[in-house]
Amino acid sequence: MADIPLDPSAIRLDCVAKDRDDAIRQCGETLVAVGAAAEPYIAAMLERERTLSTYVGEGVAIPHGTVQAKEVVHRDAVCVLRFPAGVDWDGEQVNLCVGIAAKGDGHVRLLAKLAEILMDPDAAEALRETADEAEVRRLLMEGTE
Repeated sequence: MADIPLDPSAIRLDCVAKDRDDAIRQCGETLVAVGAAAEPYIAAMLERERTLSTYVGEGVAIPHGTVQAKEVVHRDAVCVLRFPAGVDWDGEQVNLCVGIAAKGDGHVRLLAKLAEILMDPDAAEALRETADEAEVRRLLMEGTE
């Protein structure tokens, strides 16, 4: 699992969002801040959410941009934003957002790896609950192995 491109500065564990779109915007801003994508990627993440929910269960959402937005992605990257108070995600409670920026078909590989980790209820719970950045890195890099 060590090939999940997670920059330590893209881990934020004490976020607050007023709603789903605010949470997605924060993910996009984090991906832009670490140099993974250009500013227009944020709008593409919001557009993706309007057409298909990125909520995956277990209190987790994986927001990412549209296929057309790949041209503004500089490199594959993920960000991890935890919302301890939760965010209403179309009626579901989300505490963890794992944002993705990916070139080419990179998002397919990243989504598959993240799904494998996050569908493990214990790993998903640990990610939702931890306030330790090193633990986030360990869980995502080691996964369910």
